[in-house]
Amino acid sequence: MQDAKNLKEYRKEMQESLDNTFLRQTLDTFAVAYRAGRAKAFAEIDVGGLVAEIAAAKDGVLPRLMELYDQFRRNAEAAGVKVHFARDADEANAIIAGIAQETGSKKIVKSKSMTAEETLLNHTLEDHGLEVTETDLGEWIIQLRHEGPSHMVMPAIHLSRYQIGDLFSDVTGAHQEPDIEKLVKVARRELRSKFAEADMGVTGANFAIAETGTIGLVTNEGNARLVTTLPRVHVALLGIDKLVPSLTDALRILKVLPRNATGQHITSYVTWITGANECAAASDRKKEIHFVILDNGRLEMARDPLFSQVFRCVRCGACANVCPVYRLVGGHKMGHIYIGAIGLILTYFFHGPDKAKNLVQNCINCEACKDICAGGIDLPRLIKQIHVRIQDQQGHPLPSLLLGQVMKNRKLFHTLLRTAKWAQRPVAGDDGFMRHLPMMFFKDHDFKALPAVADQPFRDRFPGLQQETAQRQGPVSRVKAALFSGCVQDFVYPEQMEAAYRLFADYRVAMSFPMAQSCCGLPLQMMGEAKTSREVAIQNIRAFERENVDYVVTLCASCASHLKHNYPVLLGDDPGMQAKARAFAAKVIDFSSFAHDVLGLKAADFAGDGKAATFHAPCHLCRGLGVHDAPRALLRDAGLDYREADESEVCCGFGGTFSAKFPELSAELLRKKLDHVEATGAGLLLTDCPGCIMQLRGGLKKRGSDIVVQHTAEALAARKKTTL
Repeated sequence: MQDAKNLKEYRKEMQESLDNTFLRQTLDTFAVAYRAGRAKAFAEIDVGGLVAEIAAAKDGVLPRLMELYDQFRRNAEAAGVKVHFARDADEANAIIAGIAQETGSKKIVKSKSMTAEETLLNHTLEDHGLEVTETDLGEWIIQLRHEGPSHMVMPAIHLSRYQIGDLFSDVTGAHQEPDIEKLVKVARRELRSKFAEADMGVTGANFAIAETGTIGLVTNEGNARLVTTLPRVHVALLGIDKLVPSLTDALRILKVLPRNATGQHITSYVTWITGANECAAASDRKKEIHFVILDNGRLEMARDPLFSQVFRCVRCGACANVCPVYRLVGGHKMGHIYIGAIGLILTYFFHGPDKAKNLVQNCINCEACKDICAGGIDLPRLIKQIHVRIQDQQGHPLPSLLLGQVMKNRKLFHTLLRTAKWAQRPVAGDDGFMRHLPMMFFKDHDFKALPAVADQPFRDRFPGLQQETAQRQGPVSRVKAALFSGCVQDFVYPEQMEAAYRLFADYRVAMSFPMAQSCCGLPLQMMGEAKTSREVAIQNIRAFERENVDYVVTLCASCASHLKHNYPVLLGDDPGMQAKARAFAAKVIDFSSFAHDVLGLKAADFAGDGKAATFHAPCHLCRGLGVHDAPRALLRDAGLDYREADESEVCCGFGGTFSAKFPELSAELLRKKLDHVEATGAGLLLTDCPGCIMQLRGGLKKRGSDIVVQHTAEALAARKKTTL
C-alpha cells in the first residue's frame, strides 16, 4: 500500500525498487515474454474490432446500470441467492462479517479477489476473530508475508523462488527446497485441510449476468472451485461494474481477458454459478449463497462523462504488463491496492486523493497502456485529469503555476529563451552541450548531458530560407504546408527544422511559418495545468487559422499527437473554438508520414552511403499517431544499413517533465534503451522527436559513445540525390 506523504518520500521509495536487482530482472523477463505470448494469442483475431465491441457493450450498460442490477438481483434471488448492496468498503465488510456471524462460520477460505483487497476484507474478518486463509497460491504467499498484491493477475510476481522457499520453511517448520514444483506441492498439502475445515468460502467474480443472475469466475488454479463448492456458505464480493446484460456479453470479454492478461487462449477454469446448489456440508444439504454488490465510488464514475469509460476495464492487468515505469518499480510502488495505469485512476475514486496524489505523477505518458487496453480506455488522459483534479482541490505547485504563466505569454516565453543563450555562456561548450550543470538545480540529472540553447532560433532563420528557396524554386507547388516547430526545435535544435525545410523545398512544398506559434502546451498538460494548456492551444490555433495550407507539419511526434488528439478535447466545450480545433487537428501530420505518404519519397531520390543506422520510435509516433512503417521505410530508401534495435518502440525515459520529477527512473529507462542501441552496432541513431534526441544524445555523450543521434529529417536531407 502506498503511504508516501509527498513526492520526495515517494521518490525515495522508487529508489528502493531500483536497488532491487531481482525485481527489475523478473519484470524485464516477464515484459519481453508477455509481448510475444500476447501477439501469438491474438494472431488470428481482429483485436481492434474486438476491443471496440467490448467498449461499445460496456458503454451501453451505463445508462441502465441500476436497471441491470435490479434484474440481476431478482433473477439471483429467484434461484435461491441472497443479494446485498454495499455503498462502500466498510459496509461490504460489515455485511460479510455479519453473514459469518449469522451462519456460525469460524473458518473462511478465499479465492483471489481484487475487490476484497480493495475493501481490506481480511482485516475486518480477522478483527472479528475469524480465521481467513487465501487459497490462490500467489495470494497465500503474500498473505503469509503480510503484503498486498504487486500485480492484479500475478500478485506475487515480485518474489523469487528462494524467498518463497524460505517463507515456506518458516511456515512448515521444515527446510523447503527452492524448487517451484516442490513448493507448489507444499502449498497444496498445507491448504488441503483448510478447504475441508472451512465453513465459508469467499470469492470475487469476473461477470455478473443480469438475465440469469449468474456469476462467472475466470481462474488458473482449482482453488476457486473448491472454495465455491466445499464450504456450506459461499459469499461472492463483486463491484457493480461487473454487471453485463447476457452470457454473450460475458463470453465476448472472456475472449479477450486471458489473451490480454497472460497470453493464454483460455484459462484453466471458467466457472459459472447460478443459484444455490446441493452441499453435503450443510445440515439441510443446501448451500447458502450471498452476492455482495459493491459501489465504493463506482456509481460516481459511471455518472462522470469522462471517467465512465473506466467501466470498460476487464481487470486483465495488461496496462501494467507494458508500462515501462511499472517494469522498473513494481506494483507496490506504482499502486496503492490496484496497480498500473488503471490502478492510478481507481485509487483516486476508491481510496481518495491523498493516496493518489503521488501515484498519478508517476505516469510517463508513453501511451503503452492505452494501446493495449482491452476496453479501449484512454488511460493516460484519465491519469492526467486526476492530476488536474487533485491540484485543483489541494493547490497547484508554485513551479508549475509560474511555468504556466510564462508559457501562456508567448513573447515573454520566447524572450526568456533568447536570454538563456547569453545566460548559459559560462557553462556552455562548443559541442552544443553544457560543459557542467549548476548542480544545485540539476543534482540528480548527471546521467545525461544537457543541450545548450542555439545561437539563432529557427524563427530567425526562416526568412532567409524563404529568400534562398524563392530564387530557385519554380512557381508551381506540389503541396502547401505550415511548419510547427514547438519550442525545442525552434530554440534548441533549429538545424532539424532547417534540414526539413530544405528537403521539402527540393520537392516543391510551399511552406509558411506563423511567427505567433509557441510551445504546443504538452508540458503544461503533463504538469496538470489544464487551464493554461487550453489557453496555449487557443493561441496556436489562432496563429495558424489564416494559413491557407493543406498540412500542418511538425518534426516532433509528441507535438503532433498533442495537436491532433488533445486540442479538440481541450477545446471541445468551447463553442467558439470547437470547430477550429477540429479543422486544425485534421491538418496536423508528423514529418515521416508527410515525407513518405504525402511526398512519396523513395529510393531513387537518395544517394545512400550504407551507414549502419537504427531507429528509436518515439512513444507518440508509434502509439499516439499509430505510425510504425514510414520512418523505417524512409531510412532504408535513403540507402542506410537499417538495423532494428530490440524494444525500439519502448520509451526512452524522457517524458518531458517526467524526467525532471523522476530522474532516477528516467536514467534507468535510458540505460536500457542505449544498451539496445549499442547492441545493433549502428553508428547512427535516428528518431522523430526532439525530446527523445535530447535524452538519447545526452545519454550517449555521458557514455563517451561515438554514436551520432539525429532527427530523421537530417539524415534524409544529407542524402538527397538531386534538387528538383
